[in-house]
Order: sequence, then C-alpha cells, then structure tokens
Amino acid sequence: MTEISVVVATYDRPDALRAVLTSLTAQTYEPFSVTVADDGSTDATKRVIEELGGSTATAFRHVWQPDEGPRKSTVLNKAIIETPADYLIFIDGDCLVRPDFVRSHAKLAESGRFVRGSRIMIGESLTTEILGGRVAAHEWSAGRWLAHRLRGRIDRASPLFRLPLGPTRLLRGRKWKGVKGCNVAAWRDDLLAIGGFEEEIAGPGPEDVDLALRLIRYGVRRKEGRYAVPVLHLWHPERSADPENERVFEERLRSRGFRATRGLEPQA
Repeated sequence: MTEISVVVATYDRPDALRAVLTSLTAQTYEPFSVTVADDGSTDATKRVIEELGGSTATAFRHVWQPDEGPRKSTVLNKAIIETPADYLIFIDGDCLVRPDFVRSHAKLAESGRFVRGSRIMIGESLTTEILGGRVAAHEWSAGRWLAHRLRGRIDRASPLFRLPLGPTRLLRGRKWKGVKGCNVAAWRDDLLAIGGFEEEIAGPGPEDVDLALRLIRYGVRRKEGRYAVPVLHLWHPERSADPENERVFEERLRSRGFRATRGLEPQA
C-alpha cells in the first residue's frame, strides 16, 4: 500500500490550524500521517499539534524552523526530507478538508502524475463563526454548504459535488497555470528529482506554479482533482505577491531547466 502523508504548511495561526487538523482526524482513509511544516510559529502552534496528535491514531509530525521571515518553500522542503511517505498531499494551515479527502486523493494517485485539487473560499463572517464556535464545518453536507453559497458566504459550492470525469482528468497534462499550493499532491521521488520547492521564492509568490512547471518539464503530467478533492479555505486578508518572487518565476519561464535553483540536493 502506498504510504501517504498530508503536509500542512502553517505560520502562527493556531486557531485555523486546530480546525484543519481536526478535519484530518476525521478522515475515512487509513493509515496516513500528518506532517505540519511550521515556518517559525510560537509555542501555541506546538500545543495544538500535540493536543490533536495525542487524540488520534494518525501519526503527527512537527517540522519547525526558526522565524527568519517568510520561508514557506524552505520548511516545505524540510518536510519532504523528514517525511518517509511515498506520496505527499500539500495543503495550507487554513484549509479544512472533508472526511473523504485523503481517500479521494489516494484514488487519484497515479505514477507519472501530480494532482491539482480545487478550493472553495470561505467568507470572513463564516470563518469567524467556524473558528469562534469550534463547529465541525468539515462534516457539513454539500447541501449545507450550498445554502451558505446562496447567502454569499462562500465563493462557490460546485467543487463539493462528485463527478467521475474519467480520462478528461488527464487532458491538461502539460498545463501549469492554476495550480494552487493549498491543494496539490505529488510523489516524493518526483519532488526530490526536481529539487523540491524553489527556496529563492521566500515570501508570498508563485512557488506553487513554479513547482508545477518544473514537474511538467521533468516529465510528470498534471491530473485534475476537480469534483473530487476540494479544500475549504478559511478567510484571511489578501497578501500581495513579492515582486522579487515574481521576478524569480519570470526567469524560470525563460529557462528550460526543471531543478530548483536553491532547493533540495540531488539524492544519491
């Protein structure tokens, strides 16, 4: 059986992380592990991980690095190294998942492919209710989410509905645009081959599409996770991309290489 780990990227938002990890403890698939890639959070985050990890048979791993400014790509690379799983599902620490999330990703996993999942954006007021009331929003039915959509509290509900799609999931195999780091899955060996995430992209920026582009150049093809593996993204203020990170990606587009300029070293 393929060993799977869900890698959760976080930084100093323990209330959101608690909701996300709680949703992971409710998964119908087993066994899998959870790796929290922590970009320098305080002890409040550590306590949440210890509390939730101690309440489930699912193995929790906490990969932490000192806070030296935004270094998401670096801590994700640390997580790749420290996670022995064959297949890694990356989400952000403010993205809830429904109980069939890992099971559905496992069904989509295919050699020579990475999976691009979809997301639903939750509005500010509903996010406040979810975090303040400790409600089990990850267990809500699609109908209940649809009701919130009709009230304008989420941006869409269609990703919650399941469609088989079949071979059409493979039609955009060479397309890197639209890949979101808050919901993407790939084989660990493929990630190691391309050097993991680009650490030259330090703060807010296109580290997700950069990863997708390099996977495709390496020969890995995209597989669509639409209508199968959505995440529910809690609201936060918009963060503008760093122009320097955009410059790094523009240089990547002009090149033909697939390895990160600064990333994981080639494996022996």
